[in-house]
Amino acid sequence: MDRHFLLEVRLYADGMGTARYHGMSQGAPEWPPAPARIFQALVAGVARGHWLPPGFVAAMEWLEQLPPPLIAAPLRRVGQAVSLYVPNNDADALSDPSDVSGIRTSKQIQPSLFDGAQPILYVWEFPESTPHEHTLVDAAHSLYQMGRSVDNAWADAHVVDGESLQRELARYRGVIYRPTPSAVGHKLLFCPAPKSMASLIQRHRAVRLRLDGLNSKPRLLFTNSPKPRFFAVNYAPQLRRLLYDVRERGTTKAWPWLPHRAVSLIERIRNAAVTRLRLALGEVAFTNIDRCFVGKAAEGTGSVSPADRIRIVPLPSIGALHADQAIRRILVEVPGGCSLSFEDLDWAFSGLDCIDADTGESSPWVLIKAANRDMLDRYSESSRQWQSVTAVALPVDTHRRSIDPDSRRVAAKRVGERLADESRAIAAVKLALRHSGLVGSALQVQVQREPFVGRGWRAAAFAEGTRFQRERLWHVAIGFDRLVSGPLVIGDGRFLGLGVLAPAGEVTAANAHPGERLGVDSDGIFAFWQEANGVAAPDEPVVLARALRRAVMARVRDSLGLPTEAGLHRYFSGHAVGSEAPDGGLARHLAFHWDSPRRRWLVVAPHRLERRYPTQTERIHLKTLDYALDGLVFLLAGKAGRFALQRTVLPLDDALLAPAREWESVTPYVVTRHRRRSSANEALIADVLAECRRCNLPLPNVTVLAMQSIPGQGLQARLRLHFGMAIHGPIGLGRSSLLGGGLFVAVR
Repeated sequence: MDRHFLLEVRLYADGMGTARYHGMSQGAPEWPPAPARIFQALVAGVARGHWLPPGFVAAMEWLEQLPPPLIAAPLRRVGQAVSLYVPNNDADALSDPSDVSGIRTSKQIQPSLFDGAQPILYVWEFPESTPHEHTLVDAAHSLYQMGRSVDNAWADAHVVDGESLQRELARYRGVIYRPTPSAVGHKLLFCPAPKSMASLIQRHRAVRLRLDGLNSKPRLLFTNSPKPRFFAVNYAPQLRRLLYDVRERGTTKAWPWLPHRAVSLIERIRNAAVTRLRLALGEVAFTNIDRCFVGKAAEGTGSVSPADRIRIVPLPSIGALHADQAIRRILVEVPGGCSLSFEDLDWAFSGLDCIDADTGESSPWVLIKAANRDMLDRYSESSRQWQSVTAVALPVDTHRRSIDPDSRRVAAKRVGERLADESRAIAAVKLALRHSGLVGSALQVQVQREPFVGRGWRAAAFAEGTRFQRERLWHVAIGFDRLVSGPLVIGDGRFLGLGVLAPAGEVTAANAHPGERLGVDSDGIFAFWQEANGVAAPDEPVVLARALRRAVMARVRDSLGLPTEAGLHRYFSGHAVGSEAPDGGLARHLAFHWDSPRRRWLVVAPHRLERRYPTQTERIHLKTLDYALDGLVFLLAGKAGRFALQRTVLPLDDALLAPAREWESVTPYVVTRHRRRSSANEALIADVLAECRRCNLPLPNVTVLAMQSIPGQGLQARLRLHFGMAIHGPIGLGRSSLLGGGLFVAVR
């Protein structure tokens, strides 16, 4: 059973119920109070002069070894700044240290104001059993201030289990902060670290030496005390989620809602939840309800950040070839800055009945708490490639003249005219990403009016009955320079059900028919370009491809924690391990290439070359591969040299991906088998056509540009393929197409 040390800290409030905290960090009000503050406050509360109980020191040294705590803090507002005039640290420069008028300086204090009835919570996760828990609980009862001397406080502490902690956090009306490696809107807070307690003891003893002097003769020593040992940790507000099924009233059947009517559905749900909360909580809560749901702040309280608004997100059905993308599930995202309790919001949406504003009748459907979260998991996966499911309402930056020189004076009817152009729409997509906190992370953006899958809806259909002009609505595909976790919602309509994105592999089926047309993206293609000067010899693509294969296999083996001599799945190595059976009859594996003209290395998944969707097993292997390649920065290729690599994402108009009718081989094509024909040229063409059939390509007209027969390797050639229609890449054909040969690029 998981156990947690829950420390509740309360500061004294005035007659209006407002508490004040005066802690400052780097010249700005500190909020929430850092764990280092409470650590020092516990030490100060227990200390009696220069004496600390031995058991307490051992308990604090044990506490500093634990991971950083979770913090729950009330919503606060910043109070009025006050300047205090105090002596600076130059008193040793004066002949008479008591005369400090010449060295007096101002120090600014700005308190944080919050509801005094709400405690500040600190939660450490405890091991199964510890001898120090009673000592820490007793220490909490000795706390009398936190931060400055004016911040009088008291505390209580408990050891609770995980279930009790979750109930406590669900009732809490405030912001919950969790340690996060890196996040948008993060805060750097100082936390206890190993030897923090020892550093506090050393700092206190240094103050004694400063006052007492050396030996037996007292004198003033103007030396700085050693600073306490703490380390900075990123904290970010916790985003909590509620998931509901849209079900037919009185039954367990789903009530599918057409995806292009998402705005109407979300507005009805939002208005019904607001009405329900107002009736239950009364007029006192009206301000908080409007702030969290609509983003409307009370007069004189400033604006509401979009990051503090509740977001109701429709989750259309995806993940199967014939998924109709109907809305059967609703996700409610509750930000950390929401002033309504999580428990109240769960009650407001559970069993929600939406009344028709025109007829006054109840809706034939209700929201029921979802037990199955599989669909949410599809939207929550990490991916580099994302595609829109509901159309994105693109924002317009009226301050950037690069979009329109007269943007400041453009009327609302001109908005659609500006965003109707694809280049301006792409710029608006990047602006929408900045609004979502994904700054500078999009390497490729594609916009189109048509959906990316056959069962989707045109972007213009989502404008029906909304305030958005149809010219502002686009379907978008985005390639990021790193893995991005979902759910991902962007654009001006992100609070009304528009701009819902999903990983590109989840929008389409994992078992689609091989002839199904793939969308244009670089999913399944991992590219590295060469940083160091010096290009490898043009006749060494196989040598460099083999070096890349060895490096990839080594990194995959390390990421899986396998020993050096352990075998890998055929997906990575091309060789079966023991009695390993092929996956669904597919024997293909990763392809490795050196693209000499563009000085880059490529790792291509087999489903891209065979123009099909990956199987479930292949999708697992792709995640492993993506994780393993993140740290690949050097490639050792034997005599060919040592190369510095930088990972990149291929743009949509790259010669390897862009649609074209003519494709030309950039590395030699090697025949798979020598068919009996009247000439070598005819045998070569027949082999190429057979390879096109295997890779689900239409049959092209083949032009042989050059041909030679190499002993021990077979017939090789440089080819040009002429298709009757534009074909998307990548194209890899021939016996060596998985290891350095048979790679084609589009002819512009």
